[in-house]
Amino acid sequence: MIISRTPFRISFFGGGTDYPKWYKKNKGSVISTTINKYCYINTRYLPPFFKYKYCIRYYQREERSRVQDIKHPSVRECLKYLKIKDGIEIVHNADLPALSGLGSSSSFTVGLLNAFSALKGKMLTKKELTNDALIIEQTKIGENVGSQDQSAAAFGGLNRIDFGGQAEVVVNPIVLDKKYENNLQENFLLVFSGLSRKADIVAKEQISKIDLNKKKYEKIYNLVDEAEDILRKKKNLDTFGELLNYQWDLKKSLSSTITNSKIDQIYDIALKHGAIGGKLLGAGNGGFMLFYAKKKNHLKILNKLNKFLYVPFRFDYTGSQIIYYSNNI
Repeated sequence: MIISRTPFRISFFGGGTDYPKWYKKNKGSVISTTINKYCYINTRYLPPFFKYKYCIRYYQREERSRVQDIKHPSVRECLKYLKIKDGIEIVHNADLPALSGLGSSSSFTVGLLNAFSALKGKMLTKKELTNDALIIEQTKIGENVGSQDQSAAAFGGLNRIDFGGQAEVVVNPIVLDKKYENNLQENFLLVFSGLSRKADIVAKEQISKIDLNKKKYEKIYNLVDEAEDILRKKKNLDTFGELLNYQWDLKKSLSSTITNSKIDQIYDIALKHGAIGGKLLGAGNGGFMLFYAKKKNHLKILNKLNKFLYVPFRFDYTGSQIIYYSNNI
């Protein structure tokens, strides 16, 4: 029996420059953090007493005799990639819903690869987890996804992640002193819009317009440098919030699928009542929204957004972990 725990992530700056179509020709970077909300994968070899060979429980339940008949794309491709021939049982649980802009699908894939590898008696490095997850999602499944979510889920922590070149993915931790880090965390508000969306579909239009939006993506990339400078030099954190606001205006202009009237209304209410900046997390058109506001204004903002779920969080620095390991069959 193996249980893996893999964090979800919040992306602050640079989203979109982590698409391979962009960073294969240009520089790409993001600043993101993982948070203390997790995806759990419980897996074991299935005892040979059942009519099926694979039992997978997520929001659906699958009982399959052949790996190629498994509908869940990540489960199917991870089993094939790792050449697992024995029967497998998988149970998935999570602290937050899928399709919500927190990189949940990549957290699932990273956690699944980690658990499967441990089941086979091998512990992967964080870099190996990242690379394998990229292969699964971008090559084997062929999804329209970037490369930041897999990296964040595997490594954990507050990082600048650079994309492109021979290494393709380089994770650079941003280390803050405790007081400054605490001030940063306390000024964030995470609110669920109530809208779910499939990132692969939303991202498809954005990726198709990358060449047309080159100057905007260059600006988004440059904002990563500015944001990193704010954090590393311990500048006034309000400028971090202002930069989020500027980036959100840029991101909205990249594609018609990124925002909608409900998202715009939520954002406008937050700014009107004390938020300095914010953004919709993930590809767009639904999911969680992040706001930066002085702590004294949080109650006023939340009272105005009381129809929406508020989720407190803290940064996570662990990345994907095996939290239970037993090799008893």
